[in-house]
Amino acid sequence: MLDAPPVFILSPEHREPLSVLAVQAGWKPVAARRRERAESRYLGSLARTALVDLRGVEEAQALDYVGSLAEAVEASGGAILLIVDDALEPALLRLIAAGGTHFLTGEVTGARLRAALASADKLAERLVGNLSAVRNRHAVQRSDALFWRWRSAERILSVSPALAAMLQGMAPGVDHARAGVADLVRVLDRSDRAGAIAAIRHAVDDLMPAAFAHSVPGKRDRRLVQHLYPDPAGFSGEVEELDTRRRADNRDRDFMTGLASRQGALGWIGGALGAGDQVIILLIGLAGLDRVNTGYGRMVGDAMLSRVAVRLSRMAAAVGGDNPLVARIAGAEFIIGMRAPAALGEKALVDRAALIAPQLLGDIDRPFNAGDHLIRLTARGGIAVSVEQDSAEAILRRASSALADARRTGANGGVRVRVAEGGSIALHHDRIDSDLRLALDRGEIQILFQPQYAMADDRITGVEALARWRHPVHGEIGAGALFAIAERSDFLVPLSDHIHARALEAAASWPDSLAHLRVAINVTAADIAQPEFVDHFLDQVSHAGIDRERVTLEITESGLIENLGAAAMLLTRLRSAGFLVAIDDFGTGYSSLAYLKSLPLDYLKIDSTIAQDIVGSHRDRIIVRAIIDMARSLDLHVIAEGVETEQQLALLARAGCDVYQGFLRSRPLESAALIALVEDSVPR
Repeated sequence: MLDAPPVFILSPEHREPLSVLAVQAGWKPVAARRRERAESRYLGSLARTALVDLRGVEEAQALDYVGSLAEAVEASGGAILLIVDDALEPALLRLIAAGGTHFLTGEVTGARLRAALASADKLAERLVGNLSAVRNRHAVQRSDALFWRWRSAERILSVSPALAAMLQGMAPGVDHARAGVADLVRVLDRSDRAGAIAAIRHAVDDLMPAAFAHSVPGKRDRRLVQHLYPDPAGFSGEVEELDTRRRADNRDRDFMTGLASRQGALGWIGGALGAGDQVIILLIGLAGLDRVNTGYGRMVGDAMLSRVAVRLSRMAAAVGGDNPLVARIAGAEFIIGMRAPAALGEKALVDRAALIAPQLLGDIDRPFNAGDHLIRLTARGGIAVSVEQDSAEAILRRASSALADARRTGANGGVRVRVAEGGSIALHHDRIDSDLRLALDRGEIQILFQPQYAMADDRITGVEALARWRHPVHGEIGAGALFAIAERSDFLVPLSDHIHARALEAAASWPDSLAHLRVAINVTAADIAQPEFVDHFLDQVSHAGIDRERVTLEITESGLIENLGAAAMLLTRLRSAGFLVAIDDFGTGYSSLAYLKSLPLDYLKIDSTIAQDIVGSHRDRIIVRAIIDMARSLDLHVIAEGVETEQQLALLARAGCDVYQGFLRSRPLESAALIALVEDSVPR
């Protein structure tokens, strides 16, 4: 039973016999008779599937039973299996609307229950795998707002400012700076405390993630879920607010990927148009998925769709502005939607599409790891931009036509644009490329600094210098898009040189309170191909007036693969000059082991997509831990980038990672904000 998956059972009359059948079917039951606190008990059980027995229950009460679990199960990406009798069959559609996903009618035998649970849990497995990235992204956006951490040795409770404000509203006069975990529990209503205590004990005693739900005191209609993640230093809590509003139409959601459906996409587009905004729609069609289904099976094909959904969600969040649309509208077709002010103009919209589309398609072109298989997909894109008096259906129809043209031609990176009715056009990059050459003179390229935190005590020990382009028309353009444009326009070396100089000068000007911070500078393949790169970089460091010991050069795998011997000589010179050297984005290239064997290194920096896999399957965790163990055995420090949740942080800390960075703690900051962050974190 130790390895049996848990199933939560809610049955007013048949709890014991159902528990026996569940054990016989290979499950570990966690059972309850009453619907009160069912939500908390379900979350605390760590089950994916909830079994709700409604035999002999009237319709109104049955809807209450399902409704008591629906929000928590949906937030966890789970499934609800309902046992119903003949009297409730006329109410099946209403039970579906309330949250039911599977049904079992007739005699409940061991074999029938085993099959029904397997069916429900298979859906839950897909949803948990596919929705976790979406939920984690939302958690990232909330974690700064509602987050706390408990350090056992120091007996210190750290509470985010927004959560502290909420606690003051819940229990005026509580000094959160001196509070402990017990104080957090005492704030809750008495009826919610038992579930909280049980979840905390589970997290502490079993070193396993746990969760509990509770109401905001005095606001019974406002429900929160606290996700607990243990680590060697204590444990932490991410607070998530349950959406208690019922969905009017479940067709708005694609249940395989967790993204919006075609219906949801049309609603998003219509809402944007109704608000007076212009809309850019990129319709992405995958090529090669049929071969995957044939060669590896439908399960692998479904896994590929979920991986594509995760990548597109991450990319859209990075480049798509505020609240972009990410949807799956057909078998292998996805939509990215972006809003823009109506005054921006048609030409600017097309330019923005030209900027973003290659990044999104390029992200899909990178290999996918699906179980034991390394698989490549290709993609084509069709773009439509809104015109006056447009409808959501008309925009989507034009995007579909543009995608069809892209599939026929396959040129220009496989992307076509259709502005209004008529033929499509290929994307042109001339304008944005020309703008980049002027951006340096205009002062549009700014430097941000991503804080890096020590795993042991969460001290800020360094920063990574990142570039941001504040385009006068397109708004903020991140480092990935910026360097892609520079590479395409043969402007990579001047851009990189400018960024190096600005970052070093900024770091040298920081006050003494930041003098301990290391500054990581990204070096490109074009940089190290320059014969005088080392001498020129030494001159930049001297001119800035910063100590060499504070500077780390981060070189991506792709920047080294062409000539490993020459790269080794260059890195040796840099280390001899007093700099530290790191491999950036480790795990995304093709010669990782050769790098570790041949190059003089100080740090290994795990790519964000690899680091985030540590919360994936058992196989994913083994791979991440193997990378960390290998690096540490070579006396290399390990930095994890892209850390977005407390669960990722706890698992990476347990695996032996030394330093981390990511949106969990801080976004990239300008110098003034970085100085304030570091100085505010120093005990007074």
